[in-house]
Amino acid sequence: MGNHRRSADVLVRPASGSHRAVPGPRSAHSGRPAPVAPRATAVPTGVGGFPAVPAPRAAADAVAGCPTDVLVADALVTDVDLVVAPDLDADLDADLDADLDADLDAAPVTAGRRAAGRPVGRRRPSLLLAALVAGAVGAGVLGLHGTPDAAAEPTSVLDAQMELATGDEAVEVMPMASITEAEAQARLQEVAASRAERAAAEAAAAEAAAEAARPRYVLPVAGARFTSGYGGRWGTFHYGIDLAAPMRTPEVSVADGVVVRAGAASGFGLAVYILHENGDVTVYGHMDEILVEPGQYVEAGETIALLGNRGQSTGPHLHFEVHEGGMNGTRIDPVPWLAERGVEL
Repeated sequence: MGNHRRSADVLVRPASGSHRAVPGPRSAHSGRPAPVAPRATAVPTGVGGFPAVPAPRAAADAVAGCPTDVLVADALVTDVDLVVAPDLDADLDADLDADLDADLDAAPVTAGRRAAGRPVGRRRPSLLLAALVAGAVGAGVLGLHGTPDAAAEPTSVLDAQMELATGDEAVEVMPMASITEAEAQARLQEVAASRAERAAAEAAAAEAAAEAARPRYVLPVAGARFTSGYGGRWGTFHYGIDLAAPMRTPEVSVADGVVVRAGAASGFGLAVYILHENGDVTVYGHMDEILVEPGQYVEAGETIALLGNRGQSTGPHLHFEVHEGGMNGTRIDPVPWLAERGVEL
């Protein structure tokens, strides 16, 4: 369907104080003046009852700016393009022509000027909708233009932070709570002393446990064979006992004590004398090698020499004596003395 151009005269109210008659529109059939129509308020409809295509925005602006004594809104000639689906019947064209002719006949006119379009008594909702859409689009465009500035703001904050971080390095920011270096050193010393005390206490406890667990009296040679006892032998008196064992078998102190003598001895070849806490002295003879020296403290079970066959000896063995009361004390039988201390031969 092609374009349909229609024009209509605009009726203008006479100026204030004027009584001239307003010429009416002429009939399309008789050419006679038609009666002046009241102010038009109807909204023309298009195909199928839908609103006709609105006039361009320029026409709407012209309508909004007209003075109040203008009886019609449309003052411009507009082209109205009505588009219908190609599959509609040709009768729709005839109906549309009739509707447009009726709308144009009902519109008021003014002398010398013809107006086209539709009579409007008030603004259409479609025009308001178009204005709102246009405003939203404009706001969106302005917002997009403002985006780079907003995006640049975090960069500015980051630059400021970097400037603060890389500023004057000579300025040292102290923490809110602090102590002096001397106080910190004192605290370190306290901790070190506490740890040392704890370590000493632990070591003392371990030593005490070991002390309690170790034996107080032992045999002078472990696994030895008893070969001769205390008493007369071969026309003489034997003042000790003999314990036979292989050469260089370890010999140990029978109890805690201090080495009084260590070295060559008449009849023993080599001998060691140890003084114990109760004042008694134990004697070890015929060893192959001495491993202690005078003044050395030894514990029960500590090795003092290696068994041998030196001096007046008939084979590798240990000659063991007990001098009750000291070096020059009474030489007593070692077997009962050891038994009293829990050591059995």
